[in-house]
Amino acid sequence: MSQSSQQAAILDRYHNTCIIGAGVIGASWAALFLAHGLNVVINDPNPEIEAVVKDYLAKAAPSLRQLGLPHEGLEKNLSFEPDLERAVAGADLVQENGPERTEWKQDLWARIEKAVPKHALLLSSSSARPATLQAKKMQDASRLLVGHPFNPPHLIPLVEVVPGEQTDPRATEDSVAFYTALGKVARVIRKEVGGFVVNRLQRAIFREACYLVQEGVVTIDELDDCVTNSVGLRWAVNGPFSSFHMGGGPTGLRGYFKQFGHGMKSSWANHSPVEYTDELAQLIIDQGDTAYANTPMEQMERQRDDTQIALLHAKSAVSFSDKKA
Repeated sequence: MSQSSQQAAILDRYHNTCIIGAGVIGASWAALFLAHGLNVVINDPNPEIEAVVKDYLAKAAPSLRQLGLPHEGLEKNLSFEPDLERAVAGADLVQENGPERTEWKQDLWARIEKAVPKHALLLSSSSARPATLQAKKMQDASRLLVGHPFNPPHLIPLVEVVPGEQTDPRATEDSVAFYTALGKVARVIRKEVGGFVVNRLQRAIFREACYLVQEGVVTIDELDDCVTNSVGLRWAVNGPFSSFHMGGGPTGLRGYFKQFGHGMKSSWANHSPVEYTDELAQLIIDQGDTAYANTPMEQMERQRDDTQIALLHAKSAVSFSDKKA
């Protein structure tokens, strides 16, 4: 069976999907699911949710087109069901995108468990609540795990797949297969830890960024320029470890740690003295008002998406060229 046939078979297995919560993340998942021909039922208490989602689909259409995905007529496989039990009753897969409130998620999954087919995958987009915690009120949490995307999910490839203590390994494998069939880069996180992986990295970087602004070293727009014209480009191609491996010269990481290890030991022991305060937040907000006030949010999002798609195409072209060679 060809790779495309395998992907089609996987998506056919999860043809009927339910999206719980259709804010920015949920609506983006809906766009991706629909572009791959899946049926999508949306459950959301917002009385205006139908208009919200359809507006999002229109905004996502240019990105879907640039990615080579269907982008017209997506609404034919889209429906809305305000009753939770009816929404999940025929689902092969549920992607939850609700508020990051532990008790809310626990109650939700306990209800879903009673109404959803036994074979259904139960996936949470949560960036903060591990599956083990979310499953506390369930009788059988073997099909529940976290599938944490990055905004917007229809565009950014990575999904952190984080099984809980009760997750069946087959459910983890099925989740990876499903996300991969959607064109995502699904990576299994081996241990439940707060923030998972990428958000922990983002927090560390943002903490240091706020310190530099607080100390008057740079403004927020200057710092953004520093990142996008250096490590931002580097990390789009190589992660920190492979970058520093090359930075170590012929002996790779051995050479890197030999040359820079002493300095790292000192810097790791002396963190920048910054703590979150209302004053620091206001400083960042004020600079943000100055830096971004003249650019409408929709324009910023479109520029972000177009640039990211161009980077994805460039990376894909290089990878394809390497394989041919």
